[in-house]
Amino acid sequence: MVKERGIADHFVIDSAATSREEIGNPVYPPARRKLAEKGIPLGNHRAWQMTGSDYDRFDMIICMDHNNIRNIKRITGGDPDDKISLLLDYTDRAGDEVADPWYTGNFDATWRDVSEGCKGLLEQIKQYETDPELQKEVEAILADQKITLGEFMSFVKNHDVEVSLSDFPKIINEAKEAGLIK
Repeated sequence: MVKERGIADHFVIDSAATSREEIGNPVYPPARRKLAEKGIPLGNHRAWQMTGSDYDRFDMIICMDHNNIRNIKRITGGDPDDKISLLLDYTDRAGDEVADPWYTGNFDATWRDVSEGCKGLLEQIKQYETDPELQKEVEAILADQKITLGEFMSFVKNHDVEVSLSDFPKIINEAKEAGLIK
């Protein structure tokens, strides 16, 4: 999706395990077939486990289910920057988990969930990623307020806040005073 929108160079997207069961294994064959059907190349991807240092490498950590969130918080020692969320939190089904085809065998349902979540996430950040002037203004405001874009986006998402650029400093200060962000 980010390639289709011409914004792939703004993202580092990866997939990691939160447990050790599948480490080193290739993508599950039925999942590989579904992704191939949708035109998504996998290369030679093999399962690897997230580490604590990965928390610092990424602005956002998107999970498929609540078990992933628990495991990641155990691996990273928590979520002090509020970077961790469920993929479906970016849809009208916030709090729901992506259908797990390992248990259901229904890769179509999983594809629908993942596609819907990714589209919702991209819509949330589309204006920022595609408007260089807005991006410069947002980065200047966030730098002045000493928070990351990931922290701010997470706050906006978690508190259902609608913002305009002129509202940023006020909202950030209110969130800091309330202890909701650093």
